[in-house]
Amino acid sequence: MSTTSFPEGFVWGVSTSAFQIEGATSADGRGPSIWDGFSADRAEACDHYHRHAEDVRLMKDLGMAAYRFSVSWPRVLPEGSGKANEAGLDFYDRLVDELLAAGITPYATLYHWDLPQALEKVGGWPSRDTARHFADYAAAVHDRLGDRVDTWFTLNEPWVAAFLGYGSGVHAPGRKSAPDAFRSAHHMLLAHGLAAQALRSAGATRVGPVLNISPVMTPAQVSDLDRELSEEDAEAVARIDMLANRQFLEPMLRGTYPAELLPVIERHGGLDHIRDGDLDTIAQPVDLLGVNYYTPLVVQAQPSETADPAFPGSEGVLFCTVPTAVTAMGWPIVPNCLSLLLGRLSREYPGLDLMVTENGADFVDTVTGDGIHDVDRISFIEEHLRALSSAVADGARVRGYLVWTLLDNLEWSDGYQRKFGLVHVDFATQRRRLKDSALWYRDVIRRNGLAETRPKRPTLETVAARAGVSRATVSRVVNGEAAVSADVRTVVMRAVKELGYVPNAAARSLVTRRTNAIALVLSVPRQGDPLTAAVVQYVTSMLEGAGKQITLMLADTAESHRRIVQQAEARLVDGVVLLPPDRADTLAERLSRTGVPIVLLGKPAITSLVPYVDVDNTGGAEAATQHLLARGRRRIGMICGPMDLVAVQDRLAGHRAALHRAGLQPLLALADLTRASGAVAARQLLGDDPALDAIFAATDQLAIGALQAAREAGRRVPEDLAIVGFDDIDAASATTPGLTTVRVPLADQALALARLLLSRLEGRHTTSVVLPTRLVTREST
Repeated sequence: MSTTSFPEGFVWGVSTSAFQIEGATSADGRGPSIWDGFSADRAEACDHYHRHAEDVRLMKDLGMAAYRFSVSWPRVLPEGSGKANEAGLDFYDRLVDELLAAGITPYATLYHWDLPQALEKVGGWPSRDTARHFADYAAAVHDRLGDRVDTWFTLNEPWVAAFLGYGSGVHAPGRKSAPDAFRSAHHMLLAHGLAAQALRSAGATRVGPVLNISPVMTPAQVSDLDRELSEEDAEAVARIDMLANRQFLEPMLRGTYPAELLPVIERHGGLDHIRDGDLDTIAQPVDLLGVNYYTPLVVQAQPSETADPAFPGSEGVLFCTVPTAVTAMGWPIVPNCLSLLLGRLSREYPGLDLMVTENGADFVDTVTGDGIHDVDRISFIEEHLRALSSAVADGARVRGYLVWTLLDNLEWSDGYQRKFGLVHVDFATQRRRLKDSALWYRDVIRRNGLAETRPKRPTLETVAARAGVSRATVSRVVNGEAAVSADVRTVVMRAVKELGYVPNAAARSLVTRRTNAIALVLSVPRQGDPLTAAVVQYVTSMLEGAGKQITLMLADTAESHRRIVQQAEARLVDGVVLLPPDRADTLAERLSRTGVPIVLLGKPAITSLVPYVDVDNTGGAEAATQHLLARGRRRIGMICGPMDLVAVQDRLAGHRAALHRAGLQPLLALADLTRASGAVAARQLLGDDPALDAIFAATDQLAIGALQAAREAGRRVPEDLAIVGFDDIDAASATTPGLTTVRVPLADQALALARLLLSRLEGRHTTSVVLPTRLVTREST
């Protein structure tokens, strides 16, 4: 069997992190980390602390050459500094010895986001002292393990720790401050430099950081990397690349910040934390750069867009969804971007050794009697390895590849619902079971390469990776466009033939007898409903661009429901996009039984019924309520919409969860979906509790009604009464005062619907998509 081989000595392995797998959070003197109080799931996680010998045997059986683990700072130094906890160090002693006995090289990461809570209490990463404490911690760990560990990674993904932990607050410690985020980023860079000095002075062989590097591009560039950009889009791409990538790459590898970044930092809190000599300390020689890649950042210019809290300075930039296959987390699958970023690093930093330290995917796994057949994970890793092989062939100095991750684990804020592992874990019993992907990866390791077998579901991405060209070039070739050289055409057509790719819609129709007709089924929309308008606009545009014919159908009567189901049963349509009415009905259930691919806008009462697209209503409500609590509000009432709406149920659940954590009880009033009913409900809340100091409303219409009731009652907003809504309709920014609300991504929902249906039509594994919401703070709070 011929293979795509990797260089001799190429390192194969896996990565994990301490908080996600170790458990034993209070065992043997471990102190609390910022994640112990922040994560909703407490946890023994995978109980790796007690079961590490079993996990090392699994790795040995799978042929792993390397294991990248992280050391828990609070397990080693429970107070973050001072005297080391010998029992904690003993655990890593045992782990390293087990690895070496199994012939597996240990790679130690010193920080994977689990800052000791004791240090957070005295300032956390925004404090310069934390960088000094980190260097002392690095020296303590090396003192114990340095005789057996050759490769040391200082920090894992400092952008995530700084900007999700201190900027947007979606990660621990949950702070929402742009100045704190930029200060944290700088002090993490300084910590890297100080730790690198400490490690080298103690005799460490190889030292480097691990960065999550995401190519930044527009939606059009995802399918055509050579697409020329407008001046506005080019500026948006460059700005996000500066914030996400260059902010860390250039200080570490060139000893300087991007010049255009400094005014952004200064505008968000000043530059006094950047001191003379810091950049010299940060720019320690890097022996090996760890590269974590999952998905690109896709953006375009949008002048009216407010800054994303995770990217302070991103005003006027819209973060977009793209029409491609996605993982269960909704992350676009774009393997060619791995080649793109490795090529970029090799060009811009020649001579730098690289290692892909994380790459993997969350998919919904089904445990069956004969195994766990995770074909989508295999396909994901295979396509990325082909892209990696292409980069190596082009000269990228990539020394190894580590899958994320060995075990299904505790996925930070998402708890146990995400499944990234090669090995399934039953968290009730801690039983480990190898998935098909683990056995497949074992075979890759044995032959040091990929078998040249036909993928089960070849895609444009697969063909592009095989041919070493962009998706757009493949599309031009298979559609007979002349603007492609003969040599490129030969390479692409060879890849098409080898993979068995069916290249055009007409050929697909002949084989599958498809009609290329899609039914876009609408209930009677509320007047001026912006979501319905966005769906009609974007879904129609995207599906027509994919060669589909759109039929709009109205589902407003029992007869219309019967007619729609008959069309599906007769296979007069290939798929259905269904916008449900405000109240539950049986149309989605009846359509699901026809066998025609269907996607639903909005989470249904029975979530396993059909794939759906929705927003994180629970998380948005939690963020809104936490926002009020952070401003000292303690008498918070909620105006609920109709309780038979799933979105309202989820928003109520999020509100209750935030109050529960604060030790408070909810005060509720029911309403319908009109402003008038919001005013009535607000009057009820004020009557029930005259000391009420805040209202969270399940929709903006209800919140606007509450504003009216507050004025009528002589209550000043926000001095006496803060009010928060949900949806960010156009009227929310025009109220007096402007309404703080939770923004839902209208266009992204519509694009995700179209993307989800196209994936189903291609026969790909699909899962429901839940898009994030964003709190927009205005004068009403």
